[in-house]
Amino acid sequence: MVNIKTLLPQLRQLVGELAEDLLARSTSDATINAGLKEAFQQIEKGGRTAQAFEVWRDDYLDQVAVAWVLACVFVRFMEDNGLIDECWLAGESERRRLAEDTHTLFFREHAHDTDREYFQHVFKEVGKIPAAKELFAEGKTPLWAVAPSGDAAMKLLKFWREMNPEAGTLKRSFQVENGDTRFLGDLYQELSERAKKKYALLQTPVFVEEFILDRTLTPALAEFGLEKVRMIDPTCGSGHFLLGGFTRLFDLWSKPDHTTGNAAKDAQMALDGVWGVDINPFAVAIARFRLIVAAVQACGIKRLKQAPGWKIHLATGDSLLFGNRWDRSGEKIKEQGWLSTNEESWAPDIYACEDHAAVQEALGQQYDVVVGNPPYITVGDDALNTAYRKRYTTCHRLYSLAVPFTERFFDLCTAHASGQRCGYVGMITANSFMKRIFGKKLVEQYLPTVDLTHVVDTSVAYIPGHTTSTVILFGRNRRPDSNTVRAVLGIKGEDAVPGDPSNGVVWQSLVRQLDTPNTVSAYCSSSDMTRETMHKHPWSVGGGGAAELAESFQEKRASQLGDLASEIGFGAVTREDDVYLVGASVTKRHGIPTDYTRPIVSGDGVRDWSVCNPVTSIFPYDPSTLVASCPPAMERFLWPLKVQLSIRVAYGMTQ
Repeated sequence: MVNIKTLLPQLRQLVGELAEDLLARSTSDATINAGLKEAFQQIEKGGRTAQAFEVWRDDYLDQVAVAWVLACVFVRFMEDNGLIDECWLAGESERRRLAEDTHTLFFREHAHDTDREYFQHVFKEVGKIPAAKELFAEGKTPLWAVAPSGDAAMKLLKFWREMNPEAGTLKRSFQVENGDTRFLGDLYQELSERAKKKYALLQTPVFVEEFILDRTLTPALAEFGLEKVRMIDPTCGSGHFLLGGFTRLFDLWSKPDHTTGNAAKDAQMALDGVWGVDINPFAVAIARFRLIVAAVQACGIKRLKQAPGWKIHLATGDSLLFGNRWDRSGEKIKEQGWLSTNEESWAPDIYACEDHAAVQEALGQQYDVVVGNPPYITVGDDALNTAYRKRYTTCHRLYSLAVPFTERFFDLCTAHASGQRCGYVGMITANSFMKRIFGKKLVEQYLPTVDLTHVVDTSVAYIPGHTTSTVILFGRNRRPDSNTVRAVLGIKGEDAVPGDPSNGVVWQSLVRQLDTPNTVSAYCSSSDMTRETMHKHPWSVGGGGAAELAESFQEKRASQLGDLASEIGFGAVTREDDVYLVGASVTKRHGIPTDYTRPIVSGDGVRDWSVCNPVTSIFPYDPSTLVASCPPAMERFLWPLKVQLSIRVAYGMTQ
């Protein structure tokens, strides 16, 4: 059986070694280097990155390394679970001999090739199976962009075939019970440290996914009917929401009043009801594989060759950038230009940076159900930041991606001018927008235009892997339908980490009290809050009367902070306080203009609600634009200190 705890660190190390090998090949081979530069230039031309080529290349080669490891995992899964008769990579007893014979036969016919070509041969052969075609197809995976060296491929094959000498069994098994692919969710989240940081990879626990689908897909099916309902997760990750949706839809299609009489056709009908998009290519590959295995399992198919070539509606691309937009009546909005440029520009298919046709199809229509768990990170790429701000009015200051994704979720949801056929939205997202200033436009300008129905404060619940405080939002893509919003607000968290998070007392209290307003437990309270309250930023979401207490303070206040201060600036981290915090006498003596000085308070000068003795300090920024600037007098003063200033480290980089 799969032992994910021991497998994960080994596969993570394997990805790192492959990435290093791919980088060495790409820098030493002019053809490979030219191809990568072409792909980068097309993406840059399309306004989708402001990274330097070298930074983009390292990220991309990490994706290629993951694609190679995942392709092997898919084949090994098929081998160990009997989905294919062939044994290409590894096996035990007779199947081990079969794998070795297959390998030997290949080299009899291709004497001058290496194990790199053998792996490519395996992927192409398995890709001939109709159900598995898109797992290995050019344009769907970066697998074919760059291949490892022959030596690295030989080491890779040895890794898969490594045995436990005493037991005579494979060291790494991919055998599972009943087609269970949950371990792939762990791979998605942990396989690449680089990707985890870049994309904020975090899978949604099953109990959270089921709760959200209960409140979105279930009522949509009751209102619109099985034959018409479609759902999308525009941040699908490893596919938890899609798998949950497929299972529910297949169960309904299998019933006598809906079945086609053919399980494989019923599976296609269910698959036609679930769509997904993700910016991360290997997330889409994992989601695709999991849906294939789920369909095979649901149909009782024993061999993958017996399965049809199901159409699975997944695409690699940025849901915030691509596809159409609509107004509240369901009318398509005509956009000006293409992102931040005047043209569409896509990398060649072999580089599979985005799945052009598929992503345009998926994001070119609206859905009755939109669910997901969008990333909580801020935008690190200046080009993407510009493109998002151009497209989403809610992007404000140093915003979290949770903000434009909230707008996008409602945007993808069906809407109609008459109020009919308005879809359901459900999402678990970071709650930072509720209080931090970047959420002001979302709360005060956008959310009043949609029917936000429920706010569930999950920051107090134990949700595995979620270190960021979260909230679950439910709504419908229409004008508000009532004067209140049901809110379940946290009072206190778990007394101890629950053994089964789905049965944690806090989570169970949230679920139970969602349908019983005006109730208070030890862990949360439920109430119907006025929309007027919910349309003011910041939100007060403390349960047990905390919100009411805050409102009472507001009503009885003598003044507000805004009456006393025009603005509150950012803190500064100089990393060399003695250079900048020098006092007025020093700045005057050296002729530094007063516009380039500021009274600055060091941390130890803030005590007991007061600020003590601010020091006149050098402020190397243009006073009107705040662009970094250094007049001659300041440069003369700082020049002797240039070495110690240049070696300061911030965010892992020197100054």
